Amino acid sequence: MAGGGKRAVVLLNLGGPSREEDIRPFLFSFFRDENVITVPNPLRFLIALWISLARSKGAAKEAYAPLGGKSPLLENTQAQARALEAELQKENPQSRVFIAMRHWHPRSFATARAVASFRPDEIVLLPLYPQYSTTTTLSALQDWRRAAAAAGLEDVETKTVCCYPDDAGFVAASAELILETLGKATGKKMRLLFSAHGLPEKIVKSGDPYQKQVERTAAAIVRKIGIPALDWQVCYQSRVGRLKWIGPSIGETLQKAAADGAGVAVYPLAFVSEHVETLVELDIEYRRRAAELGLDTYLRVPAAGTHPRFIAGLKGLVSAGGTPSPCAERCHCKEKDA
Repeated sequence: MAGGGKRAVVLLNLGGPSREEDIRPFLFSFFRDENVITVPNPLRFLIALWISLARSKGAAKEAYAPLGGKSPLLENTQAQARALEAELQKENPQSRVFIAMRHWHPRSFATARAVASFRPDEIVLLPLYPQYSTTTTLSALQDWRRAAAAAGLEDVETKTVCCYPDDAGFVAASAELILETLGKATGKKMRLLFSAHGLPEKIVKSGDPYQKQVERTAAAIVRKIGIPALDWQVCYQSRVGRLKWIGPSIGETLQKAAADGAGVAVYPLAFVSEHVETLVELDIEYRRRAAELGLDTYLRVPAAGTHPRFIAGLKGLVSAGGTPSPCAERCHCKEKDA
């Protein structure tokens, strides 16, 4: 739609509390999601109520404390939206970028009303999850479709960029950030850890393509880096509950690196914005764990954020138009009924 027609691009993201009082309702919304807790109501409702109450007074409250009791995810997503909008408007001045959060504000229903007021000729949905998962991408798309129907947007042509695990722009930005960080450890034996948010193993076994796509992303970045015999490994963070999760965990990989006498550089390849999992979990909690294990070097690679190559990649994905369905065949994702 270069040069004409009103196009609304909707960035879909998870959301996060905007103050300490929001932690509990944010967690309740997250764990009440049928794609996250895969048991029927009323049991899911009760589980979400119990987890949100317990964690808002304990682990989650402690995690957000270093960030002032709030998540910076909205502000970081807004910066990405502004950067992407500026690039898109170079081709089409009538392009607008909106934000819809799945579990906090601005929620999809409010954003859908704003998009309806804009009266677009086309909507492109762009999840800020490079790798597709039912727990993130699918949940956000289902939520948007409910909101779009309520806002009267059913007849507007809508396309979706369902995932982009090895998009050239995202891979190039990641490689540059990693190389810059590795350059700070000249002369030291280093291991590159690609850390992604974990998932319960049963979700992956049910057909969720997330783990395979995380591995695709890591392999693509390693090829782009181009360092012969680069020492690297994929690992997973943010485990919750007693279910068996995909692995290895980042804790296990740090332990192995310490045993091997290697320093580590950690890149959050499934997070494109800085938030609690990067700024607290990686920068504080696992940095402390690395020190306890005796690692002499622990470096953290920044998330893609507003890196020009990443934004250019997003622009390319939007300009390509996505696919009329929420799941592109090329991504080998399967969407269940909304």
